Amino acid sequence: MRTAALYTTVGSLVLSALAVAPAAAREGRGPAEARGTAIAAARAASAGIDFAACPEEEMLPDSLKCGTVKVPLDYAEPDGRQLELTVSRTPATGPAEDRQGAFVYNPGGPGASSITFPMAGELPEWKEIAEAYDLVGYAPRGVNGSSSPLSCQDPSAYTKGPTDAPVHPTQADKERRIARARAYARGCAEHAGDSLRHYTSLNNARDLDVLRAALGEPRLTFMGASYGTYFGALYATLFPTHVRRMVFDSVVDPDPEQIWYRSNMGQSVAFERRWEDFRRWVAKHDDVYRLGTTPEAVGKHYDAVRAELAVKPAGGKVGPGQLHGAFLSAGYYDDYWAMRATALSEYVRGNPEPLVAQASPRAVAAKDNENAQAVYTAVECNDAPWPEDFAVWDRDHTELARVAPFEAWDNAFTNLPCAFWPAPRQRPLEVGTRWGVLPPVLILAAERDAATPYRGALELRRRLPGSSLVTERGAGTHGVGGAGNTCVDKHLRRYLLTGEVPGRGADCAARPEPNAVSLD
Repeated sequence: MRTAALYTTVGSLVLSALAVAPAAAREGRGPAEARGTAIAAARAASAGIDFAACPEEEMLPDSLKCGTVKVPLDYAEPDGRQLELTVSRTPATGPAEDRQGAFVYNPGGPGASSITFPMAGELPEWKEIAEAYDLVGYAPRGVNGSSSPLSCQDPSAYTKGPTDAPVHPTQADKERRIARARAYARGCAEHAGDSLRHYTSLNNARDLDVLRAALGEPRLTFMGASYGTYFGALYATLFPTHVRRMVFDSVVDPDPEQIWYRSNMGQSVAFERRWEDFRRWVAKHDDVYRLGTTPEAVGKHYDAVRAELAVKPAGGKVGPGQLHGAFLSAGYYDDYWAMRATALSEYVRGNPEPLVAQASPRAVAAKDNENAQAVYTAVECNDAPWPEDFAVWDRDHTELARVAPFEAWDNAFTNLPCAFWPAPRQRPLEVGTRWGVLPPVLILAAERDAATPYRGALELRRRLPGSSLVTERGAGTHGVGGAGNTCVDKHLRRYLLTGEVPGRGADCAARPEPNAVSLD
C-alpha cells in the first residue's frame, strides 16, 4: 500500500479479538524481542540524543537540529549490529511552563521520512501545536537518512522512460513483469544480505519506542499518517502503557487478513472511485478543460492519450506508465486536479509541454525514489504471507481489472516481487487492546480516501476501545490532519493540547473542491 507521502505511484474477514489471540502474537514474536526492545530503550534513555546542526545533504534550515539514535538491527540480539536513525527537532516555541513534551510524526510509506516535518510549525494550522510541543521527525530504518539505507537496484532506473502500464496485460506483458519482479527481489537480497528480513513493521514499532526513550519521554505523543497508522497501531498493541496521545490519520485496515495482499486489492477498488470523482470534476468544468461534459467522455480522452503515448511518447520520456503515475497522484490529492486536467486538455489540443513537465522522470529524485521503493517492498513482503503462485495473482487481478481497471494491474505489478521474496515472511500481529488499557486516541479519515479506504478507520476504531473517529464526509484527499479543513484541525488541536476526543467521533464537511484553472 503505497502512501501518498512518498509523492510517487506505486492497497474482510474479521479475526478474533485480541483477548483471545495467542500470547506469543500479543507479545510480537516472542519474549526475546520484547527483552531486546527494553534493553535498547534503556540504553537510548541513558544516551539521549545530541542535537546539533543537520547534515548538509538534508538542506534543512538552521532552526532544525539533528541527531541520531541507535536501534538494534535484530531486537532478539540487542548487542548485535546497530542501525543509526537520523532525528530532527525544533523546540517548542511557547513558554517553558506550557511545554507538553516531544511530538513525533511519521508520514507513512513504508519508506517515507519525516525529517522535514518540524518545519510544519511555521504553518498556521500547526502554530498552537508547535508552541506546546517539540516537533520531531526522523528517518525510519532503511530510509535515506539512516545509517544503512536500503537499495534494490541502480537508482538510474528511475530516470528512464517511457514505460508501459497495460490496463489488461497480455501474456507477454505478464511474463516480462514476472521476470522483472524476480530480478528486483534478487537485487534486494544481493544488496541487503542477511539484514533484509529485519525491515518490518514490528521493528518500526520497536524503533519508535527506542526513539521515545531517547527523547526522554516516559510516554509517547505520536501522529502517524497512512502506513504510519499501521505500525502506530502495532505500537499501541505492543506498548499501550507507553502511549500518551496518538493520532491515526488515514488508516490502513489492521485486520491481519488484509495485510498486505488483500489491502492492495481493496486499494485498487477505492482508486477506481476516486478516478471517477476526478473525471466528474473535470466534466463539471468543461468550459475550462473542454474534455466533455460526462466522466465517460473525459475517460475516453484519457484512454486515447494513453494509446497515443504508447506509440509516440511525449518528449521521448512520457509513455503510458508516466501518464498513469501522474494521474494516480490525482487520486491521492485534490490539489493535483487542476494541474492534471490542464495537462490532459493541453495535450489533446496539441500542446504536450504541461504533460511532459508534470510526468517526466526527475533525475534529482531518483535516489530517494529508488530507496523509498526498496523499503516499501521489503517491509510489505516481510510483514505477511503473499501468494507464491502467479496463477493466483493472475486470477485475482484479471477479475479485479474488470471492475477497477485504473489501478488493478499497476498495483499488482508493483507488489509482485513479494511472490518471489527471498526472506522469511511473518504472520501479521493481531492489533488491538482491551478497554481501559490505552488512553483515548484520535482517528482521522476521509470518507472517499483511495489509498487507505475508509473501512480501515472503522476497523481500527473497533479494535482500540475508547478511540474516537473524525470523518471528513464526501472527501477523498489522503491525509486530512493539519491540511486545512478547519473542522478536522479543530479536533486535532484540541486533542493534542488537552487530550479531549469528541466521544466516539464526529463528522466534518469536506473542504471545497479545487478551483478550475487552465493555461488560459
